[in-house]
Amino acid sequence: MSAPWRWSPSNGSLMRGPLAALCALFVSCAAQAQGYPAKPVRFVVPFAPGGITDIIARVVGQKLGESWGQSVLVENRAGAGSNIGVALVAKSAPDGYTVLLTTSSIAVNVTLTPDSGYDAEKDFIPVANVASSPNMIVTAQSGPASLRELVAQAKAKPLAYGSAGTGTTPHLSAEYLFRVLAKLEVTHIPYKGAAPAVNAALSGEVGAASVAMPTAVPHIKGGRLRGLAVTSNRRIAALPEVPTVAESGFPGFEDYTWVGVFVPAGTPAASVAKINTDIERLLAQPEFRERLAALGFEPVGGTPESFARYLKTEIAKWAKVVRETGAKVE
Repeated sequence: MSAPWRWSPSNGSLMRGPLAALCALFVSCAAQAQGYPAKPVRFVVPFAPGGITDIIARVVGQKLGESWGQSVLVENRAGAGSNIGVALVAKSAPDGYTVLLTTSSIAVNVTLTPDSGYDAEKDFIPVANVASSPNMIVTAQSGPASLRELVAQAKAKPLAYGSAGTGTTPHLSAEYLFRVLAKLEVTHIPYKGAAPAVNAALSGEVGAASVAMPTAVPHIKGGRLRGLAVTSNRRIAALPEVPTVAESGFPGFEDYTWVGVFVPAGTPAASVAKINTDIERLLAQPEFRERLAALGFEPVGGTPESFARYLKTEIAKWAKVVRETGAKVE
């Protein structure tokens, strides 16, 4: 069968074969870039409502929806240390209309839960690293006044602490801090998101919680929760009175939770570029940056390629922490 014929406007002649296919592909990609999104987009958050990823997803979704002229629907699929929601997106159609917003737990789970049902590097395209925040050790107002005091009490009385779930960076940060550095025997209680973990600390259900900072900020400012230490290398402007873990007797300690956007592998490059470009525009807006800062986040940004490289370094880093702490899925 002969190749299909196409008209070439440059020389008035007919063309066919590979050149025609290349032109058709270029036109198709250009049309897709111009037309995406043509229907509502689903943002899947693999944590409970009210947590840091949920907050970011709703703010970003609202702003992108206004820019796109389309609805952005946030769907919470919590459970299994984020693996339920992440696996859902991995199996979704790679058309740009199902988007994952998750934390650095996706890097942790490569080692912690290798049978998660997805491959973090092969099944996803990293689109944008949106924001980063330190983790924080918190307790009820009636609890210890400092991290040093918490550690001292935990040596005399067993400590149970909560986190947003197994495999989250707050979980691993606390495991490394308590088990490796402080030499404590502790019990980890995983919750389905940061908000439930904070509520458990508020009620005294657990002696402390390790969570990403933004979830705890409103409770600390409201006098209901006490911040014992942040895991950044310097104090945070939103809570300048809260010391770092390093200042609290554990020099060199530094960990962060980041929130990133991913799409299933095979998603058209034009859609990936569109999402990344529009998130970059959003991160450049002073109003949005101020909103992140008030929550304890710092904007990150960058290209999909730089995010993919960063993901590789995070996978290697957290693999080492998992091995050293002996962390396991409860």
